[in-house]
Amino acid sequence: MKRTLNPFTNPYLAGTILGIVLFLAFALTHSGLGASGAIGRIQVSMTKVVCQSHVDKVGTFAAIGAGDRNPLDHASVLLLLGTFVGGMISAWYNGRMKLEIFKGPKISNPQRLVFALIGGIIMGYGARFARGCTSGQALTGGAVLSFGSWVFMFCVFGGGYAMAYFVRRLWTN
Repeated sequence: MKRTLNPFTNPYLAGTILGIVLFLAFALTHSGLGASGAIGRIQVSMTKVVCQSHVDKVGTFAAIGAGDRNPLDHASVLLLLGTFVGGMISAWYNGRMKLEIFKGPKISNPQRLVFALIGGIIMGYGARFARGCTSGQALTGGAVLSFGSWVFMFCVFGGGYAMAYFVRRLWTN
């Protein structure tokens, strides 16, 4: 059964809804939006299954899951799960649920996947190193007017524009 594509949501409406969700996250969970904290909690819970003593020794792990503490007992884990499930439902409802690789004409599918993997590894390492992901910095930090978050986001956009000069040939004819 082929579904008809629904139009994209107006970006101003989507931004307003995102702002309301961020406000509700602050009001209900006393924390903002971001994914790296939940991914770290999942990592700690998987490590606990294999080696509890390692979790107890590593400071950042111990703060989340030392002893009997359940690292998955946190609102961020439900937020991550809800984001994934909600995205899937939205893609299905709007007729956009399919596997596809976005790339330019001068790059092969395997090359695009390798570059995406390398970029994801760099971003994941950076998020752990910075103790927060881009979404947490931009949405949560920006919403509370954190100077560091604003500087970070200007650097992200500046770095993106600077890097675009070198890779744009892969995306154009």
